[in-house]
Amino acid sequence: MTTNTIQRLQAWFAQNCDGHWEHSLGVSIQSCDNPGWWVKIDIRGTSLEHKQFENVQSGVDDAGHPNSESWLNCYLCEGVWNGAGDSEKLEAILVHFLDWAD
Repeated sequence: MTTNTIQRLQAWFAQNCDGHWEHSLGVSIQSCDNPGWWVKIDIRGTSLEHKQFENVQSGVDDAGHPNSESWLNCYLCEGVWNGAGDSEKLEAILVHFLDWAD
């Protein structure tokens, strides 16, 4: 992951910390069993809360489940931006979020 991507995520996070948001909402990055990554960013209470996001999908079926070794699925659901992808897609997931957030 490039330093620039991490710096951008840190800046976005810091900009949204208000003493409340980061306590119950925030950002999580976890592994998933497909195998791969799942990034969840709760955008409720941020400037992105009502911003539209066009799903980004490749290598997944209509339900969003991986159907190839190379896969990516980024979408909004109930105020949470979700980005999931294979083990090589963590930076791509974060860049999709950050480009949309900018």
